[in-house]
Order: sequence, then structure tokens, then C-alpha cells
Amino acid sequence: MRTLYISLLFLFLVLDGAAQAKKPTIMVVPSRQWCFSKGYFQEVDNFGTLEKVPDYREALDDNPDLLLVISKINNLFSDRGFPLKDLSQMLSSISRSNAEDMALSLDREASGKGAIAESLFDKVRNTAKADILIELQWTVNSAGPRRSITYIMRGLDAYSDKQVAGAEGTGSPSVSAETAVLLEEAVLQHIDNFNARLTAHFDDLFVNGREIKVEFRKDSNWQYDFESEFNGDELSFAIEDWVAANTVKNRFSTDEATDTKLVFNQVRIGMFDENQRAMDARAYGRNIQRFLKSKFNIESKIVTKGLGYVQMICGQK
Repeated sequence: MRTLYISLLFLFLVLDGAAQAKKPTIMVVPSRQWCFSKGYFQEVDNFGTLEKVPDYREALDDNPDLLLVISKINNLFSDRGFPLKDLSQMLSSISRSNAEDMALSLDREASGKGAIAESLFDKVRNTAKADILIELQWTVNSAGPRRSITYIMRGLDAYSDKQVAGAEGTGSPSVSAETAVLLEEAVLQHIDNFNARLTAHFDDLFVNGREIKVEFRKDSNWQYDFESEFNGDELSFAIEDWVAANTVKNRFSTDEATDTKLVFNQVRIGMFDENQRAMDARAYGRNIQRFLKSKFNIESKIVTKGLGYVQMICGQK
């Protein structure tokens, strides 16, 4: 009887551990709209184009409610077994690497390759490598001494930027509760359904793969293009065949195919590589790079934006 009890207990622990392992890693961030409406943004020069990006660091430094709100929502997800990445810690990590990034940018400018343009939003995602971003937006409603919170919470796949879960509502009014507590109480009304959608999406990723975007471009000095023939086959078709053979269930769509550009969307890649390391767009691009070099002796450069977008510059190293 004792042996049976121990066996059942061990089985329960194994199953419980497996269930925990299937939960996505999340990171809670203020929504872009919330940041922009509060003036927490920067305009960065992205190769000549001004891009408006949230300034999470200024938001955390300037708005005392934000850190409390993120902490409260983090606790709600942590209590339900979700692994967390903390925005404040990610920003600290990014700050430590800024000097290295600046030096690299100067080196690239000196070599004529141009500066690396990466928004703070992309830096946060690349550093955290969370599966899901939880975007929060809220407003405080006042009616005399009573206050309530209206909120919108969205779960975004950090690789595809697609919304996979959502919740919104208005909490009960209160006279004394602080903003973070009001938001916590409002979110509690919908969090279980929200979490169920997150888990269902994550389970689907294990079956059908992560979704990324892959783009091929021709370097201006490259003597070939994607309509050139290699080994009796047009390069664009050879690349498309490789993508088909290296996606989960051959799932992808060819959105654009010209002599200078190929675009593949909804490219489904496995969660892990053969060494059980997590796959992202950069790792997938590395496999493409090896294929192009070994099969056609084509040099290529990998450029990534976030976790779910990779650009292959053919003819450049």
C-alpha cells in the first residue's frame, strides 16, 4: 500500500510539473496607447524614418502607480503558475548593455555598414524572450470621493504580435483603495478566462509551431538575384522548397516573390531545435544561412527585429 501511495504521489508530481512547464512565460508592460497618452515616448531615427516608441524607463521613473500596477498583475499570474519576466529588471539589463551597443554602432558606421536601429520595445522583447506580452491600459474614473478603474488587458504573442487573449471591464467603485488595488480587483473578474486562452494558445504552439516572418532581400552589389538559376533551379523556388521542408506541417504563406525580394509570412517553426534550445526567428535565420552557404555558396547576413522577424540579406556578410 505504501509503495502504491508513493507511486501515485510521484505520478502526480510529474504530471503537475508537466502542466507547469506548458505555461507560457509572460511579461507585463503598459500599452503603447497608455504610454503615448501620458507622454512617455521617444522618437527614434530608424535609418532616416522617425519612429515613435514607448519610453518604459521614463514611465516607470515618473509614474509611481505603474510599478505598483505591474507588481499586482505579476502576482496574479505568478499565483496561477505562470513564469514571469519583470519589465524593470529587463530595463536594467538593457541599460548595462547600452555602452556596448553604442560602441558596436560606431564600429559599423566606420565600416560603412550603417548603424543598428532597434527600438526600446524590440530591445525589451529580445532581452526578456517572453512568450506572451501582457499589455495593460487603464483609466481612473471619479465620481465624487469614489473611484473606479476601467481597463483593457491584451495578451500578445511576442513572436507574431497577434492578440491571443483579451479582457476589459470596469471594477467596483471604492473610496479608499489605491489605483493598483482597484485594477487588481477589476482584473480578477476575468483573469481565469484570460489565462485559459493564453494556455490554449501555448498548447497550440507545441502542435502547430511558433509563427514568424521571414524576408529575403538582395544586396545592391550582389551579382545575382532571386530569379537566377543555381544547379538548374531558380533560387526563389529553391528557397521556397527549403522553407516548406523546414516548417511545422509545411505551414507558411508566400506573400511576395520578385527578383529582389521574397517575403514569407505565417511561417510556423518548431518550439525547440534538435538540441532542445528554444527557437526564434534569429535561430531559424541561422539555419537558412547555413543552407544558402552549403548549397549555393551564397553569403548572407541575418537582420532581426524582435523575436519573430528575420531578414536575410543575400550577397552581404
